[in-house]
Amino acid sequence: MTEAKATWINEQRFVGHASSSHALAMDGDRKVAASPMELILMALCGCTGYDVVSILGKKREPFTSIEVRAEAERAANPPTVYTAIRLVYRVGGKVSHKAVEDAVRLSEEKYCSVAAMLSKTANIRYEIEYAE
Repeated sequence: MTEAKATWINEQRFVGHASSSHALAMDGDRKVAASPMELILMALCGCTGYDVVSILGKKREPFTSIEVRAEAERAANPPTVYTAIRLVYRVGGKVSHKAVEDAVRLSEEKYCSVAAMLSKTANIRYEIEYAE
């Protein structure tokens, strides 16, 4: 079982602790740390990025860099969930474009649990850029 907790520090600041023993700061005002909603976007980028790296590695694709960026829109009224997310994958190296496209598609459709949860409220679309 995965567990997490958040401990209030002051103002809108919390420290989150995960069952993995890792901690991170959160700030609802975004003055000294990322907000919880920003952390969700970072989690999405990390989750799908991990999948793409894993898939390309198994295919022995010679990538040299991977960056995943997210741009998101939120609902106007509470709860202000994400309603649209644009993911941009920037991949460096002499990789097969088809292999990258397949890896991104597999992550989005099958492997990324964060994307699976967010897709319940948000339309997630992706683009791929190549830095060759």
